[in-house]
Amino acid sequence: MAEDVRRLQVTSTGGARLHTEISGPDDAPTVVLVHGWTCDTTFWHPVARQLRAEGHRVVAYDQRGHGDSRPTPGSCSVEALADDLCAVLEATLDEGRRAVLCGHSMGAMTVFAAADRPELRERAAAALLCSTGTDRLAGESTVLPLRPGGWRDRAHRAFLRTRLPYGPLTPLSRRIIRHITLGPGATPGQLEGVARMVNACPRRARAEWGAVLASLDLSAHVPRLDLPVAVLQGTADRLTPPVHAHRIHGRLSRPAGFTELPGVGHMTPVEAPDTVAETLGKLAKEYL
Repeated sequence: MAEDVRRLQVTSTGGARLHTEISGPDDAPTVVLVHGWTCDTTFWHPVARQLRAEGHRVVAYDQRGHGDSRPTPGSCSVEALADDLCAVLEATLDEGRRAVLCGHSMGAMTVFAAADRPELRERAAAALLCSTGTDRLAGESTVLPLRPGGWRDRAHRAFLRTRLPYGPLTPLSRRIIRHITLGPGATPGQLEGVARMVNACPRRARAEWGAVLASLDLSAHVPRLDLPVAVLQGTADRLTPPVHAHRIHGRLSRPAGFTELPGVGHMTPVEAPDTVAETLGKLAKEYL
């Protein structure tokens, strides 16, 4: 991370204190990065470096229970996702300033969860949503090689909710993480970074958020997200396959582009950071 990063603790509902990182010039166009399940702010480093190099201000925060944001047991919910994003926007944007949002996976679900919030309407100018879904997450995931139907749905729900440890990191566990999260072209360095990050996520927080995802249905929020929204999707994504991205894009009230990345898995900002940063730069230029 850049040496000029400023760290801030943002207080949200239920006593959650969200580790937040701000970098880049204070008067520059702002991009707010929202990571997904089992990730943390380090997930965004390749994208953030490019955004700063292009003159943007970058805000990233750890979702509650992830990274340096301490867990708040029992407070994981769709409402908490929206609360936390709005708290970060209020704490990091001056009056009258707006930002472009970028959410990955559960981070994009966070943006949908906040669609009706006045804080989002006032602070968000546009959004890029990467590798995400709003409903049917367990039933349409292809992580496990099972036929569609009841058994696959139940197996995926169990995978999301488990508190079993993912570690220690071994060649086998790394192969499993690659299968679940990355496309075939991911580099060894990308795999190692993702594996260490996912393995470091506290088990209880991982399971609580997984339970939220297992029964999530934000489909009604999609048309209510009243801002320009671009969608980015990898064709080799097993956690949220392309069917989700196409369904979301078709429901948007103000679609601002659809990018499909051949052979890229679920971790699009890790596997294709240049494309993510370039898309965010275009949104910032047009809407900020």
